Order: sequence, then C-alpha cells, then structure tokens
Amino acid sequence: MSYDENNIFAKILRGEIPCDKVYEDEHALAFRDIAPQTPTHVLVVPKGPYVSSDDFAEKASDAEIAGFVRAVGKVARDLGLVAPGYRILANHGADAHQEVPHFHIHIFGGKDLGRMIKPADK
Repeated sequence: MSYDENNIFAKILRGEIPCDKVYEDEHALAFRDIAPQTPTHVLVVPKGPYVSSDDFAEKASDAEIAGFVRAVGKVARDLGLVAPGYRILANHGADAHQEVPHFHIHIFGGKDLGRMIKPADK
C-alpha cells in the first residue's frame, strides 16, 4: 500500500487541520484524540510518511525510530501516566481496524483500563 498524502494525519502534520497538540519534536507529533476512548487519549504520529507499523519498522531511519519511541515515553511521563499506568496501542491493517493509513500509536490512560483482550474460547 502506498502512502496517501491526503490522509488526515498528513494534513495535521502540514498544519492544514488544527489539533490539540501536547508534544512535538523533529520526529513526532502528539495530540489529543477528537473522540477519546479514555479520560486521557493521545495519538503519537511520526512525521515521516509511514502507512503502518510494518512500513515504519522497515523504512524509518534509526534516528526516527528512536526519536518516535522516546516521544511516546515523554508524552506518557508529561501526562502523569507512568505511576498509575497506561496502555499503548497501534492498529495495523484491516483486521485490526486501522482507520487512518498513517502509522500512529494511541496512548490510553486516566482510569483502570481492564484486561486488554479476553481469553479466547477453547
């Protein structure tokens, strides 16, 4: 799948659509989700044109990967989520219901998040 320069995150990165920014550096932008699923719900997106986690892992430079991972950690610390706990999630592809074809990580927190996945029926 090729990168779509008109996806919503690409437009946010270009400043064409506003966002509620919580962090930005040379490798990543973090902003509050417009439809939060938890009291704290922030998206962290790399600034490069990566469709998915696989695309990012294959094509991003070491500096981009390290910078992105560090940005996720900094955002969680800055939001006070480390001590109580938080969840990070990245959806990849149709079966995972990835809605925007630009790699991103969700940071969820601000309440007890429960089990992530229920045990499968045997």
